[in-house]
Amino acid sequence: MIRETLALTRRELLRLGRNPQAIVTSLLLPILYLLLFGQALNFGRLFSSNPAEFVPYVNGAPTYFSYFAAGMAGFVAVTATLFIGANVIFDRLFGVLKRIASTPASAISIFGSRLLAGLVQPVGLAFLVLGLAVALGPLGLSGLHVTASVGVVAAGEILLAIVILSVMFASLFLAIGFSVEQPQTYFAVVNAINLPVLLTSAALYPWGILPGWMQVIASYNPITLAVTVLRLDLFSGAAAYYPYSAGIYLLGLLGWAAAMILLATLLARRALAPRQ
Repeated sequence: MIRETLALTRRELLRLGRNPQAIVTSLLLPILYLLLFGQALNFGRLFSSNPAEFVPYVNGAPTYFSYFAAGMAGFVAVTATLFIGANVIFDRLFGVLKRIASTPASAISIFGSRLLAGLVQPVGLAFLVLGLAVALGPLGLSGLHVTASVGVVAAGEILLAIVILSVMFASLFLAIGFSVEQPQTYFAVVNAINLPVLLTSAALYPWGILPGWMQVIASYNPITLAVTVLRLDLFSGAAAYYPYSAGIYLLGLLGWAAAMILLATLLARRALAPRQ
């Protein structure tokens, strides 16, 4: 099963590498988010006379853009997984999925290969966002200011948070891709899920300005759990504003991911089962 999974993963990666337009577009989006959205939507400027007053609103981050940049890493990790399920639908329409299902590869290998190949883009883009956000500071723009000492443990927690978040949403969108047959239906469903999940998280909005009911929803949102890990490890003052350690938030995120992987695997098995 491992050999089949690796072979199919290589196929998916080769297909991604042969589409340079998609790669360039995916690289441009984080740059536009940081340069346009991040620089314009800067709530911290409302407190320009005394920036320290805004720190409680962003849970100990040194600036709003720093808070935003950590959230944007989670944001792009989610949005970059949107097309994973769409590729399943197109492969079904063109008969590719049927040919793959007729090989000795199991449904788990087919699902696992798409999941592994699909993680390359969201994880890479998330770290690209963090790197670009740091680089903007020396250019005279708002940039990401890391105020904590990021050691091996903290770096590992950041990597785990991004990977687990990407796995969760890649599994969710794969599950939808195996369940529906038309691209229009797929994009309607994922947009109905994607936007509410993003907008009810603490990825973009300062936590302190969210109404109480929204803070309750956001505290259980998997995107919030992931970006909270990043903020705890990147900002030295963040620990005073969060009730738990980064490890606890990682466990909650892992629970979400396990549920999504189980659901997607079951749906993939049903979709790839021989039809009577």
